[in-house]
Amino acid sequence: MSQSQTSHSALERNERLRNEIERQIDFAPQDWITGEPNQTGWNLSRTKRGIDAVLALMVLAILSPVLACIILAVKLTSEGPIFFAQDRTGYMGRRFKMYKFRTMVQDAEKRKAELGHLSHHASDSPDFKIKSDPRITPVGAFLRKFSLDELPQVYNVLRGDMSLIGPRPTSFGAEKYEDHHLSRLASLPGLTGIWQVSGRSNIDFDGRVILDRRYIVQQGPLQDFKILVMTPFAVLKGDGAY
Repeated sequence: MSQSQTSHSALERNERLRNEIERQIDFAPQDWITGEPNQTGWNLSRTKRGIDAVLALMVLAILSPVLACIILAVKLTSEGPIFFAQDRTGYMGRRFKMYKFRTMVQDAEKRKAELGHLSHHASDSPDFKIKSDPRITPVGAFLRKFSLDELPQVYNVLRGDMSLIGPRPTSFGAEKYEDHHLSRLASLPGLTGIWQVSGRSNIDFDGRVILDRRYIVQQGPLQDFKILVMTPFAVLKGDGAY
């Protein structure tokens, strides 16, 4: 198959995916000021994008000493890179590199298959979560408990891959989604979101989709503000963080 044919096939797949996502949502986004239907709504508005960028820069400036300490802790306590980059699924099924502080041993991805039976989600679930995961380093366990490993995603927010608030991006691609899961791809993924303040890993993927769909349908600055305020309390509580 020629390069032009390959590109054409990819465009057709993307178009079909976009149409299916829009069909699953089945609603017209409203302008967050006028309440009139429009193409973007609040979640894809330039205003939210501008707020994301400003807040992300503020977070980097304020937390720079904390980031420096985490970098030293990761580097000095285990072998491997400081940062972990993983392909994630974002808006309309697009794949992008998402960054985190490394919290696992260097060969963690290679050991994933042998530990699959320990996942506390159903065997047919695309989610993979293990309580007391043996691949997590001691420093990594602390970072995960308080979601400090997620801080490098501020860079993803600045790049425009993510928003501060939105559905969490999945490591698996859109091809593993059931049709009723696709609705969560109608928004930019977030550094935090309604799942984070509702139990995190204690909620299976189907439950996450229900929450994410509700978030997208009810999108607006007030909802984002509530999630942003609730996030520190959820982090300190540590429920479902592993």
